[in-house]
Parts: sequence; structure tokens; C-alpha cells
Amino acid sequence: MWRQPIRLYLRPHSRCFGQVRYYSQINLEELEGPKRKSIHPSTPARTRFAPSPTGFLHLGSLRTALYNYLLAKNTGGQFVVRIEDTDQNRLVEGAEQNIFDTLKWCNLNIDESPVHGGPYGPYRQSERKEIYQEFAQDLLDRGLAYKCYCSKERLLQLRESAKLLKPPTNVTYDRKCLSNHDLQGDSYIIRFKSPYNYPKVNDLLHGELNLQPQYNSKDQRYDDFVIIKNDGMPTYHFANVVDDHLMKITHVIRGEEWLPSTPKHIALYNAFGWSPPQYVHIPLLTSLQDKKLSKRKGDFNILSLREQNILPAALVNFVALFGWAPPRELNVKASEIFDLEQLVKSFSLDQLTKGNAKVSDSKLHFFQKEHFQRTLYNEESLRQLVDDFYADFKVLSKGKSKDYLLNLLGELGPNLDSVHGVADHKYLFEDVDYTTIKPPKDIIQAKQIVDDILQHGIDNAIERLASKGVQKKTIFMTLRGALSGGKPGLPIPALMSILGEKECLKRLASFKDSLL
Repeated sequence: MWRQPIRLYLRPHSRCFGQVRYYSQINLEELEGPKRKSIHPSTPARTRFAPSPTGFLHLGSLRTALYNYLLAKNTGGQFVVRIEDTDQNRLVEGAEQNIFDTLKWCNLNIDESPVHGGPYGPYRQSERKEIYQEFAQDLLDRGLAYKCYCSKERLLQLRESAKLLKPPTNVTYDRKCLSNHDLQGDSYIIRFKSPYNYPKVNDLLHGELNLQPQYNSKDQRYDDFVIIKNDGMPTYHFANVVDDHLMKITHVIRGEEWLPSTPKHIALYNAFGWSPPQYVHIPLLTSLQDKKLSKRKGDFNILSLREQNILPAALVNFVALFGWAPPRELNVKASEIFDLEQLVKSFSLDQLTKGNAKVSDSKLHFFQKEHFQRTLYNEESLRQLVDDFYADFKVLSKGKSKDYLLNLLGELGPNLDSVHGVADHKYLFEDVDYTTIKPPKDIIQAKQIVDDILQHGIDNAIERLASKGVQKKTIFMTLRGALSGGKPGLPIPALMSILGEKECLKRLASFKDSLL
């Protein structure tokens, strides 16, 4: 006997009757196979955000900071901010302060940093020079690194000649300084003696990757990358490995553009006999046309959004979905609206996505309106918005009170995405210039409506006029023209309530006088 059709996890029988295929229930594990093993840590994670203060924080950097923050807080770990300022020539004035101001505005609370301190400082790389030199000397002593005295001109020639090889190679140095011990001088760099074959990379998101340089067998070059520059400062490759180890970082979440460099980092860990952290390389940010986000679009100062009245909760919600999808229950409609506390609770590495993340400005404005509406129903947050905006509002409204602004937000709020949107409704605070609006189609009837209200009062005016046979649509259009100059935004009863009886009657009289 055939079973009834089942909605999920079904296997078709071999028989069909007409267009109807019958199904029988099967074992779920048989269909799905082994369940995917969770990559989310079960113990507290120590994560780090390590920006270089060579520019202001942009969307991609904020996403990196956010994911590291969410992972740390979700697991009960620590979120560390380390400033990677070893490239002193490219530092931008005010950039470091911008980093901390942006994270504070987004409510990403830092556990350890140059500002907050911590047990593994200093947290600014320019203050750790002696530490790097100590570890570089260890590699020199063990023959795993060597000093290179080659001039810039020679190194440039090596790079250019490598491009001309067939096939070309993406490694360029010929190890001249490794074998020639007679070379010496005051200016030198330190190179790491890289293995011919790099170790495989285990990435939590992408799995095991075998990323090797492209060699030319006839003209052997080596990927002996620089670890200490001629000014004694470390390169990024060296400093981040030493710092992550000493600061006990367990997980590194960073952009996919760092994947090609990761074999170098693993090789350094192996050279020191250290265990590397768990790596997670998250996808690129792209436009809706799937093009890599340009600096014009992506590298703007995040704090400029604050000047555009974007709420930090809206921005954080927007950025959180650049490569992470919230967990969903079967047949349950899932919301994408999260505050920071909800994101911390919901975040898991298991929901990270591999495809490029598309950035849409319209999506940000969607989140802005949703979070502003939440704010309107949160007394503490609403009071804070009113306090922040009141100085401007007092000038705009010619001295109206905070309670008046609160009442106004209660009526206008559903149509706004920012408290500053109140300024678009200047008709509430200024006299209407009736010479600039289109007169009603039936001027005689409009005068009759106004006369009735001026004679019998504003209370129950709409119901009273409707009972006399006047269409409500005509009443509303006349009142809107008289009270707001035809500007939409507020229901007529709410508009009349906010303006008050005295102001309404005054405007109605002025409106009547403007009618020919």
C-alpha cells in the first residue's frame, strides 16, 4: 500500500500514475550523508584586529574587525586590537585615532590594545622592534635566515628578468647573499630561507589548500622573502607571526587577499616550532556587478556615515551580512535584522559563506529605517536621540520643547529613517506660503469647508462635514493644503493635533484669504 506524499527528504518509487509520483519516507542520514563537522570553536577564542594606520577605516576593515569581535564574544574570549605601524613612511595623520573612534562608535568593545592595555603589550608594532630583532637573530643563528646586501638596483633587475622567463616566475631572488659570506656593509635586509615547497594551508572556511610558487627550472629563483627591512623594522609577514604567537591569538579572520601570503606565515611558524592559529579567509567585497569594490566606493571614512545620520546598529547589521548568513529554521521565515547583542549570540563560523559579498547602498538604508523604528520603541535610545538632536531642533522649531519633539517623533516616526528627517517637515514650524501651492480644483467648495470649520470649530470637523454630504477625500485635500501647503507625511488628525487648534484656525483663515 502506497504511503501519503511527504514534504521533505523523499525518494521517488519507480512507478508513476499519470503526472503524480508517489514517495516513501527514507532515512535522513542516508540522503544527506555525513553531517558537516562544525568549524566553530568550543573554547574561548582570542582574536585580533590588526589595522595599519595608513588610511581611515573602510567597509572591508570594519567587517574584519566585526567578525573577529563576534567570534571572541560568542565564545567568551578576548578581542585584541594591534596597530601595525611598521611602515612609517605611509602613516596617515589621524588614522590611528580614527580606528579607535570608529570601533567605539560601532560599540565594538576592545579587551586589549595600545589604549586599553593588556598582558601582552606593547600593542603597537613600532614599540616592539627589539622583540622582532631577537627572533630574527634566532633564525640567523640557526641558518634559517640570512643577511642580504643587494642594492635596490640589483633587486629590481632580478624582478624584471623573472618576468621575462618562459614560463615567468613569481619568485625572484637568486640567493647570492646566502652563499657569499664575504659580503658585508652597514645596510642590509634579513631574508627568510624559504622551503622549496611550502606547507599546505588549513583554512577553516576553504579547507586544505596547496599554494606553491611558480618556479622556472632553468633559472632557479627562490621565495626568500624579507623579514627585517634595512631600517631594522619588521615586514608584515614576520611581525604578524611573532605577535600572533606571543599574544596567544587562536583564530585569525582576515580577507581572502591574504591567502597567497599564508604559506609564508605557516613556514615561519614551523621554523620556530610554534603552532599556527586557525585561519579563516573571508570573501572579497564586490559591487552588485560583481566587480571588486573600488576605493571610491569601499574605502571612504566610515565615520562619514555618522555625519549622514546612519545609526551604528544599522551599519553593523549591514556589514555583518557581508559573508555571513544567520542560521535558519526549516519553513520559518528568518529576519535579517540584528542588533549587536543578537549578532554575538547568533554568530558562528559555520554560517560563513565562500562567495564574494555584494555591497548594496539600498540595503544599508533598509537597515537604517528598520533600526530607527526599533529606536522609536526603546525609551532609553529614543531619549538619547532626542538629547543629541534637540539643540538643532530648538533652532529649527523656534524654541519648541523636548516633549514636543518626542510627540512629533511618535507621529512622524513611521515615515522617517532618522531623527534628522524631522527637518524635512518645516511646515510644522513655519507659516505656509500659499502663493507657491496649487489651488484646489473647486475653490468654492474649499471656501465652504473652511468657513464651516471657522464658524463651528475644529472638533469633529471631518465627521460634521461628511454628514453634510462632503466627500472625505475633498475634506482631507482641503485641510492638507491649508495646514501643510499640501505636504504629505502626517495623517490629517495627527497634523491637526500637533499644530493645535489655535494654529490650525490661523492657517485656515490665511488659506481662505489666499483663495480668489
